Formats: sequence, structure tokens, C-alpha cells
Amino acid sequence: MQGTAQTPSQPETGYTPTDRTVPTRSPDRASYDKDLVHAILDEAYVCHLGFVRDGAPVVLPTLYARVGERLYVHGSTGSRPLRAAGQADPGLEVCLTVTHVDGLVLARSAFHHSINYRSVVVHGVAHDVTDPEEKRQALDALVDHVVPGRSADSRPANKKELAATAVIRLELDEVSAKLRTGGVNDEPEDLALPHWAGVVPVRRTYGTPVSDPDLAPGTELPGYLGAL
Repeated sequence: MQGTAQTPSQPETGYTPTDRTVPTRSPDRASYDKDLVHAILDEAYVCHLGFVRDGAPVVLPTLYARVGERLYVHGSTGSRPLRAAGQADPGLEVCLTVTHVDGLVLARSAFHHSINYRSVVVHGVAHDVTDPEEKRQALDALVDHVVPGRSADSRPANKKELAATAVIRLELDEVSAKLRTGGVNDEPEDLALPHWAGVVPVRRTYGTPVSDPDLAPGTELPGYLGAL
């Protein structure tokens, strides 16, 4: 049921709620705690970047990494939104989202089926990263965010590759997290129905690494892959 949104008070270590970050539905599930937001962002590496192009909404999946209170988003210099972030003044208005699905909540009634999740929504203005050193650090952060330790174990991008790669920067300022945890919320009159109800946990797992057939002789599987 949709309720009336009330602006939560700002925790000492949190982001300031705004009209755009206070949900109209289930506002009690929203959080502005920085540690929680950072944890949700740091556990994922694919985000969805929303913006307006030619008067129509567009949402693109892409890689990102957090460095302090800043997100770096990866793309191609041929990408329209990333070009717009470099051409627009003062930048490109975006909405970036990240979501984890933690469980399938199966109720006795179809209406009360749900999922347990953790999500973050970031509103702001994205800017093209033009400083060469910041760009290199951002790209290393993007690689290491997906596989920690990988940037030091691969060839850095050369000038041609850097010129073909775009990175945009988005400050963590207008931010909120939203979560759903717990079990089934069935109606009391449905509890006696003969249907299984409960939560099916959802977890991310990695398979066994498959070596490239053209590996140089003597190349061994790096230890950091075993830590995934």
C-alpha cells in the first residue's frame, strides 16, 4: 500500500534527504546512512545509468567504481551520454541505480509475493573526466572494483586506448538506499492455506576460472582469483 512520504531525519553519518530521494512507497525502508550506501555500492559493479536523450528517457547498464564520495562510470567516447557529459554545461543530469536481489519471498497469495533487496539511487550531474592522471586512477579503480588486484596484473591502457575510453564522474551527494528484508507478510486468513511459503535466498557465486588457450608458457592462475 502506498503511503505518504515523510522526510526522515538525517543521521550524523548520512546523506541529506531530498524530495527526489524520499520514496513515496514504503518510506520506512529508505536509509541515508553513508556506511550502508557504500557497502551496497561496493558489493556490485554493474549500475544502470538513466538520462534524457532527445526528450526521451534512456537507461544503460554499465560498469562503475566508488572512490570515496565519488562514482566513476565507464564507457566509450562514442557513447552519446558520455559525450554529452563532456559537452554540456554544467554537465549531464543523470540518475544512477544499483540493486542486489537477496531473496525470493514466496507468499501464500500471489499479491504478497516479493523480493528481499538492497538498492541505491544517486541523483546528480555527471562530468567527463579529462585530467589524464585522474582518468588513469579511475580506470584502475574500475578494473579493481570488478576483480580486486587485477589492475596491477594487466597492461595499462596506452594513449590510443585512453583516447577511445570515456569516464564520467558523479558525486555522491543526493543519495538514498532502500531495503526489504525479512519473511512473508501474508494475510491472517491465508495462513491455513496449503501453499508453501518462505524465502529462497539468492547469492552470487563464481565458477572455476577457465584459462585462455594462448596463455604464455608458465603462466599460473593468480591468487586473487581464488579469493572471489
